[in-house]
Amino acid sequence: MTPKQYCQEKASKSGSSFYYSFMFLPKQKREAIIALYAFCREVDDVVDECTELKVAQVKLAWWKDEVRNLYLKKPIHPVTKALEQVIHQYQLDEEHFHEIIDGMEMDLNFNRYEDFKQLQLYCYRVASVVGILSAQIFGFENRKTLKFAHDLGMAFQLTNIIRDVGEDARRNRIYIPLDELAKFNVTEDDILKSRESDAVKKLLDAQIERAEMYYDKALNELPADDKNNQRVGLIMTAIYRTLLREIKADGAEKVLNARISLGTLRKLWIAFSTWLKHLV
Repeated sequence: MTPKQYCQEKASKSGSSFYYSFMFLPKQKREAIIALYAFCREVDDVVDECTELKVAQVKLAWWKDEVRNLYLKKPIHPVTKALEQVIHQYQLDEEHFHEIIDGMEMDLNFNRYEDFKQLQLYCYRVASVVGILSAQIFGFENRKTLKFAHDLGMAFQLTNIIRDVGEDARRNRIYIPLDELAKFNVTEDDILKSRESDAVKKLLDAQIERAEMYYDKALNELPADDKNNQRVGLIMTAIYRTLLREIKADGAEKVLNARISLGTLRKLWIAFSTWLKHLV
């Protein structure tokens, strides 16, 4: 299996909504973004699959060394081998890859967030940085597009947090800021024991409103001359925002006990129709 084949398999097995947008890219950019996505999956899997804290820490430290190897032109892993040409072609900064790993490392050190400021750092590292790297691969003429990518990453991560509230709670993780739980008279125990209530609904509706604000902010920041370049980001937005609105329509509190998702055919249709809508 070649490094590119390894990344392709890693990405396709994930079942992520992002994957459906990649197929609309030209071959070179598609391979580049799939290699980046495979890197994110590898480091995320360390946190998700390692039950021993010290083992996970050692593995993430290995990935930090491997990023250094990548920029020294001596990568070992198939994913970093696939990234070797990509980082130079699209001028991707080494520091951004370290920040992604730092974000994953936060999951080893935190299972609660006191306020949104603390959560914001986590979202920046695991999502906004990825958005910025992705925007560089897609291509841009106006540097304001990187601000679009930053805020879009925030919107995506906030959507993930809302969708996965119940699943995360079963792993003793609460990403919704604790001060906001208190504001809506929701206890940690309510989340951990999946108690659906009007208070939980109001709490989650507030989280949805914040995510929607970031989508609006990002779309308003995208310069007109880069809309064509960033069509993949717009496809991701259409898919994720549709999911977010379905969660709200179904009753946001239901995410405590069920994972709400869009079917494959629906994601493909949204992706195709969005691509056509923004075709110049």
